[in-house]
Amino acid sequence: MSAVRLIARDELRMMARNRVAVIAFAMLVLLTLVAVASSWAHQNGVAALRDRHAHVAERAFDAQPDRHPHRMVHYGTFIFRPPGPLAAFDPGVDAYTGNSMFLEGHRQNTANFGDVRQSSLLVRFGQLTPAFVLQAVAPLLLIFLGYGALARETERGTLRLLMLQGVGRRQVVRGKLLALGAVALIAGAPAMIGLLLIAGQPGALMGPMFVIALGYATYLAVWAVLILLVSALARRSRDALLALVAVWAVTLVLVPRVAPDLASAAVPLANRLQTDIAIARDLRTLGDSHDPDDPHFAAFKRSVLARYGVDRIEDLPVNYKGVVAMEGERMTASLFDRYATDSFAAQARQNGIVEAIGLLSPAIALRSLSMAAAGTDFAGHRRFLEQAEAYRYALVQRLNRMQAEGVRYADDVAVDAGADRRKRVSGDRWRAMPDFRFVAPTGTALAMAALPGLAIVVGWLAVALALLALATRRLGARR
Repeated sequence: MSAVRLIARDELRMMARNRVAVIAFAMLVLLTLVAVASSWAHQNGVAALRDRHAHVAERAFDAQPDRHPHRMVHYGTFIFRPPGPLAAFDPGVDAYTGNSMFLEGHRQNTANFGDVRQSSLLVRFGQLTPAFVLQAVAPLLLIFLGYGALARETERGTLRLLMLQGVGRRQVVRGKLLALGAVALIAGAPAMIGLLLIAGQPGALMGPMFVIALGYATYLAVWAVLILLVSALARRSRDALLALVAVWAVTLVLVPRVAPDLASAAVPLANRLQTDIAIARDLRTLGDSHDPDDPHFAAFKRSVLARYGVDRIEDLPVNYKGVVAMEGERMTASLFDRYATDSFAAQARQNGIVEAIGLLSPAIALRSLSMAAAGTDFAGHRRFLEQAEAYRYALVQRLNRMQAEGVRYADDVAVDAGADRRKRVSGDRWRAMPDFRFVAPTGTALAMAALPGLAIVVGWLAVALALLALATRRLGARR
């Protein structure tokens, strides 16, 4: 048996003799299994709840009686985003952004009913997920298991004895790294088993799952190398432990907490109230379809009359009120899209700043990788908002077209007793309208979106290995 394997076996035997370490490791494995089971059950419950409410909303819309199409524009409907299968591993921002929207004419609403807003305050501390356990808890366990791997040998003088027996510094470090890497592999195994169970579910994509597994394996390898690096540089085991706990606190608690605040300060983002006020102000400048002297709609009226070759709106082959409604919705939707685009751009700049700060913390890069591959990052939320708005606009314009083509203008402006009945259209028209179906991204797209985060984590591993190689040369020297 090679010296590297002997050193690794001896290190593992020493870890096994530490009852506190064994108990902590067993608790980590148990915690991961509980996280996998609870997260899986939670996501299944959420999926079933969303599916049930989506069917209720669709049936309620389809069951509406004969009525004026514009009433249906304001009646609106709810739509729900189905959770992706990998959300059970890393729910990302879904718990905060919401998963449903109310669609109606003349308004672009935001997503609602996020888990955090619908649960107790305890949920704000974070849901127990496999991703959280591997990101935060597993490195802490590795620290307590491996902080003295090299510092202990230097402190006790046993490192010089090994070197006198012909064991090289690199062999010692490789043996310790092999032992700590084996522990990290076992610690991450339950979460990876949960990930494999997800692979058997409908809609699971192997490409993103492979990137997630590779990213977390690299992340744990980074911590194994960092632990040995600090242990090699420290004179005493106690110093190594204090330094490693400080590194853990800074990279997993301080930097991820400060980074969003710095991004928000650098790129201010208007809140919902400010945006609504700005939109209302701009809407007043676009034009008022109810004002016959409004410049825009006066010109629009002339263009419609010229298009059909008539002199009066009563002579049009279509209902002018429906045509005006279509033009008004087009104008307001373009305004909504402009504000949404500006907001998305600002949020993208904020995320860019956070990702840049992620160069100082592998945890930020790993979270970015994990959420991107699972489809639960900001890009996934934006994808839902954009598809919802496209569906809302198409739905409203179809209803406006029904008014333009299915309701006579004379009936629409009439006020006699039977006018209300004459301006209604058949309720069968609502049932013929398509339901909202969220189009999920392909596995290739999700995997590609996770590559920048993976590159940063791999970069951390390369730098840590280079520094460990330099520290190995000085290992055992008098200080």
